[in-house]
Amino acid sequence: ALTVRFLTRRFIGEYGDMEFIYSHSLIVDGREILFHIWDVPNSQEQAEEGSSEEKRIQWADSFVLVYSICDRASFNILPLKIQFIKAAKEGQSQEKVPIVIVGNKRDLHHQRVVSSEEGRLLALSLDCGFYEVS
Repeated sequence: ALTVRFLTRRFIGEYGDMEFIYSHSLIVDGREILFHIWDVPNSQEQAEEGSSEEKRIQWADSFVLVYSICDRASFNILPLKIQFIKAAKEGQSQEKVPIVIVGNKRDLHHQRVVSSEEGRLLALSLDCGFYEVS
């Protein structure tokens, strides 16, 4: 949902469990930036495919990990994913890999099970950026 919103400025309510690679250019500070976004839904099957996940990590230059503020399990998986990314990327170089944690569905505050403070503290402890969006 976040990727489609970024690319099209539209909100679509229903999404499948499909993996896509999108390309999109954007002017930032007077320069054209080309984004290649590998949008991967989280699922139990993919969690078991270590080599596919390793391939995605090697492909990417930065990471945006999205969880639902209404779904504790989507939040709880983040530390392991971030450690996996850092081990794969930072082990090869001394550069810090850019990772941002995004709490989604902020508009559903009445269904919230993960507090903003928990998200901020996790990001701080893992040296990542943090945002909440809807």
